[in-house]
Amino acid sequence: MRGKLLHAFVLATATLIGAFALFGRPHEAEATRNDSPSASRARSATPVTEELSLPAPAATNTEAPVKPTSAIAERKPWRTVTVRSGDTLSSLFDRMGLPASAWVAILHSGDAAERLHQLRPGHILRVWVDGANEREVSALEYVINRTASLRISRDANGYHTAVHERTVEHRVNYTRGVIENSLFKAGQQAGLSDGLIMQLAGIFGWDVDFALDIRSGDSFTVVYREDYLDGEKLRDGDILSAEFINHGRTFKAVRYTDPKGHTSYYSPDGRSMRKAFLRSPVDFRRISSRFTRSRCHPILGVCRPHRGVDYAAAIGTPIKAAGDGKIVFRGWKGGYGRAIIIRHGTKYSTLYGHMSRFKGGLHSGSRVKQGQIIGYVGQSGLATGPHLHYEFRVNGVHRNPLTVKLPQAAPIPAAYKQDFQTKTHALLAQLDAVKRTAVALETP
Repeated sequence: MRGKLLHAFVLATATLIGAFALFGRPHEAEATRNDSPSASRARSATPVTEELSLPAPAATNTEAPVKPTSAIAERKPWRTVTVRSGDTLSSLFDRMGLPASAWVAILHSGDAAERLHQLRPGHILRVWVDGANEREVSALEYVINRTASLRISRDANGYHTAVHERTVEHRVNYTRGVIENSLFKAGQQAGLSDGLIMQLAGIFGWDVDFALDIRSGDSFTVVYREDYLDGEKLRDGDILSAEFINHGRTFKAVRYTDPKGHTSYYSPDGRSMRKAFLRSPVDFRRISSRFTRSRCHPILGVCRPHRGVDYAAAIGTPIKAAGDGKIVFRGWKGGYGRAIIIRHGTKYSTLYGHMSRFKGGLHSGSRVKQGQIIGYVGQSGLATGPHLHYEFRVNGVHRNPLTVKLPQAAPIPAAYKQDFQTKTHALLAQLDAVKRTAVALETP
């Protein structure tokens, strides 16, 4: 009973705050629901829909063909065929004994028909055939995904195409979790899918090293979207706002799409959550050697500075460019083995050593983007096991990659600052309301 009352308070609080934040536009600040399985967190019995301006991610699942339009539905039967690997519209029409002139005319019936050049195995294509010899194609329907289908019909003027979109309902959900062992486990306990946990780690990954910095007692609060189709959950949407507390430090982020359509995550004051460099350029198992002024080399047996960090990982693990830049060296570099050096503007450079191989298509002079794969973990050169040796230099001076202060990415442009504040105020207020009530619920 206590939990239900507190949750009702959460819903009321979030609704009021959102409504006041967007005065005159109350439909953009509706209440949220919570489906988390944890009994210690707030709950909601009735899902609430919130209109959002964010684009829905592309669906990848398939379904049975959608019902045809009423005009087409009166004509029966349909001929149905399942797309196989390697099939084209030509081969499907041949299989059904239909003339080549029909599929040629259909492919030239409009821009939407271009989708028929990209038939996917397992998808369904249906045609309605009439005429004295049942070889005249009057209509065609191809299900693109669970929310869209291509429909082509014929009249006296020829074939006409249209893509029909089914309405996706957007709902807002929220949850909170406290970490005991790992973010992944805590996220699952809080009801987050693997995809949402990865989103959360990606948002805060520039400020928090989730392999090294996580402490027992760290916590997170997340407001996110879910997409529904015909009352059933279709997929997870995007995280709309989130907070992560790491070792007493609080980080907040909110999703914002600017007037030009560019979407990213920002702090409440408009600073980009994205930094100019990744903290860790590889997914690693452990750090096998840290940045230090003196280390006894395991092969040479001499003590000398270790001016980088060694990330132990399996051979073949992808290595990513830590930031945007230009490759100034790619090749064999003494004890580093196969190595790449990237220059990032005039001030910064990074080195990646002991690679097993380089990513194809890259050479000295190539431009790379942050997160782009440049090679793969190995143990070439003077190495006792597979790992990435990573160095970070500022004005030519080696700095500890684990502790160096990373430069910020570009903040919200001044021209968009007012738009940013208007669009994100309600989400941030809602995040604060959820956290306050959840913490109160957890307090004995």
